[in-house]
Amino acid sequence: MKWGWGAPLALLLLTACVPAHRRASWAIYPLPRAQPHDGLAIVSQPDGYGLHLWLETDTTQAAVCRPRWLADPARLFNGNGSAPFSSGLATRAEFFEAVARQDVRRALRRELQALCAARAPKARWQWSEPPRHAREIRVQTFPLVEEQDLLPPASEVRQREEELLRGSPSP
Repeated sequence: MKWGWGAPLALLLLTACVPAHRRASWAIYPLPRAQPHDGLAIVSQPDGYGLHLWLETDTTQAAVCRPRWLADPARLFNGNGSAPFSSGLATRAEFFEAVARQDVRRALRRELQALCAARAPKARWQWSEPPRHAREIRVQTFPLVEEQDLLPPASEVRQREEELLRGSPSP
């Protein structure tokens, strides 16, 4: 039995019969959070659902700005509409599926480079690929909060305030 062009043609016709609202548009566009270039919308599911990737920069090395990958994206709603928004979390599996696409990585690179230029204009831009698997995610470490950085107990603050009001400061 020889199929020739029949099988691919049948598959193409079947996928073409799926209504547009039942297919992911894979639209990709900037969706800022707090400043230009700090968010990217990716419509990866039918009905305008998808991911809102929050973009961050890493400037821990002097004079270098690179992406800081946050692999836990927000859930995008109304991505094909006029007022897209995000709420809650999408899955890491969706993040990995999205960043596996060349068009998504190209948009990420463009937006992150512009974000670095805005946040650290004198720093050299250095691209690093996003993680594609859970084993590639690095936990971000931040400086520890030291005891001198902590506020004293509220009761102690209130006692000091009362002593200052009475005019008898404590040592």
